[in-house]
Amino acid sequence: MYRSHNCGELRIEHVGQDVKLSGWIHKIRDKGSLLWIDLRDRYGITQIIIDINESSKDLVNQVKKIGREYVVSVKGIVKERQSKNPNIKTGDIEISLSEVEILNESKIPPFTIDDNTDGGDELRMKYRYLDLRRNLIKNNLIFRNNVTLEIRKYLNESGFIDVETPYLIKSTPEGARDFVVPSRINKGEFYALPQSPQTFKQLLMVGGMDKYYQIVKCFRDEDLRSDRQPEFTQIDCEMSFVEQDDVLMLFENLVKNTFKKCIGVELDNFPKISYWEAIENYGSDKPDTRFEMKIFDCSESSKGKGFKILDDSEYVCGITVNTTEPFTRKQIDQYTDWVKQPQIGAKGLIWIKHNSDGSFKSSIDKFYNHDDLLSIVGDFSKDSTTFLIYGSKMKSLNQLGQLRLKIADDLGMIDEKKFCPLWVNDFPLFEFDEDENKYHSIHHPFTSPKDKNINTIEKEPSGVVADAYDLVINGNEIGGGSIRIHNRDLQNQIFSILGFNEKEAKDQFGFLMNAFEYGAPPHGGIAFGLDRLVAVMNGDNSIRDYIAFPKNNSGRDLMIDSPSLIDKNQLDELNIKLK
Repeated sequence: MYRSHNCGELRIEHVGQDVKLSGWIHKIRDKGSLLWIDLRDRYGITQIIIDINESSKDLVNQVKKIGREYVVSVKGIVKERQSKNPNIKTGDIEISLSEVEILNESKIPPFTIDDNTDGGDELRMKYRYLDLRRNLIKNNLIFRNNVTLEIRKYLNESGFIDVETPYLIKSTPEGARDFVVPSRINKGEFYALPQSPQTFKQLLMVGGMDKYYQIVKCFRDEDLRSDRQPEFTQIDCEMSFVEQDDVLMLFENLVKNTFKKCIGVELDNFPKISYWEAIENYGSDKPDTRFEMKIFDCSESSKGKGFKILDDSEYVCGITVNTTEPFTRKQIDQYTDWVKQPQIGAKGLIWIKHNSDGSFKSSIDKFYNHDDLLSIVGDFSKDSTTFLIYGSKMKSLNQLGQLRLKIADDLGMIDEKKFCPLWVNDFPLFEFDEDENKYHSIHHPFTSPKDKNINTIEKEPSGVVADAYDLVINGNEIGGGSIRIHNRDLQNQIFSILGFNEKEAKDQFGFLMNAFEYGAPPHGGIAFGLDRLVAVMNGDNSIRDYIAFPKNNSGRDLMIDSPSLIDKNQLDELNIKLK
């Protein structure tokens, strides 16, 4: 056998035992007459000691051939360490080496296999199999495993069954771009990789499965960033005979249970806020509520004073920042430049300082006297600075929401150890795209409208409220779902508003419409982003280090060099011709 114990297993009670360990050489320290080797595997590190004066020449020569990251097997006797290391689990013992076998040699790694590595992101992704040996990545993947294990246990105990759905499906025009797969047998035709198992889980409800879940890989061909990958994992769930509150209660308890079991955090009940409440108070439908600094509407109080910029604006909104040290003019100018950058797109930034003596200093003193400024800032405390942004309502709120986060981050107002989950509901069912002159679904076209809006869908599509909900934690959208349409006529009506003619709806979703004619039960569900959930639970912003083999920001796998060109013979078989 290669080992009697792993490298994180031995303790003081094992002193005197003959053992055999296998692993990678983490470090070698040469003190002349003594050699120390740190031997590492997934479970930990064990120190091996070699007394050159007391060891055979062959053993010493064998040890001196060993380099960093060599794979070795060692035999020896467990001894109590004289200089103990409280930072590792095996820090009370060491192994006095009697035999060593080199199982495989290693090149010198291109970066240090250590917690504080000298490897950049791209280099570590190219050699991801080496990066996986680092504690950071290893522990993240173990944590992810623990989270998925608790989620599976909770769902199984709640009566859900795990059902696999197809990966080779039909492309649909709604949502993000599909990844497509050419069919060799059916010339000129293509499969699509699923963006989610949405229609299949609805069909499972029609099939009477009642409670379904799947921890499933999904695919979206969209622009990438640190918290987005072309392939990602969803905790996908669906239930029959439920209303919105039934879904929220069950999955709120799932999240509470997961936090408690995996990180020892007990969450309070999740507040519910409407979509418009989130937008108007925080400038985002995924608000970070770990700090206050709510947005306020000052359109009425700021207009009519002869300041054309504000008088001509559709909307004016503000945030007030309380600081022990007032903002300097340099800081204010930096924030002004920040909101004007193309990614934010604000026209400008107005500032009002409320001094400790009750006086004001502002960038609009020419147009507003003391009482005017007081009416704008309201009853906020002295020693504060108010920032105003103006323009169209949605853009202004979004821009101020981003500034709110920027200032909170700069001032250290965000408690990184705090978790503030909430439900956002009452989303609009549709949004109107002025460029395309058509409506799009906010979530997806299978989301049911609220019962009270069903009779007004045709007349006022923009005012229809969706029976939908998102789970937000610390400003991250963790999951989203809805009560689904289960009636063919209503589903046809939604497709019509979205611009599908009868033939297009039948071609794309005829299978689902047909299923609705065979006794589809009321149903609803939710899907959580597993990658994002585990990152947020562990206090990280990026999901990349919680995925074993992630892509970079260009959607490339640097390790296997994918995507790549394929052989011309394969292209010919698939009837694909490249320009």
